[in-house]
Amino acid sequence: MPYQLSILGVYVPTVIVLCLAGIAVTWVVDCVLSRLEVYSHVWHPALLRAAMLAGICATLDLLAYHSF
Repeated sequence: MPYQLSILGVYVPTVIVLCLAGIAVTWVVDCVLSRLEVYSHVWHPALLRAAMLAGICATLDLLAYHSF
């Protein structure tokens, strides 16, 4: 995968695009967990959301850059 993508003639780092995708995935997972009322059993919901975002973005980056 290239380290930069050309979007409308502007070179953007691929990591930024993958993190934007990670934000969208995290939002969907957050909606599902909210409907299942999982956050009522969690000590700190905001901390769980931040950890999910970091984990999903890191997973997307690893899949993009280290896929075989």
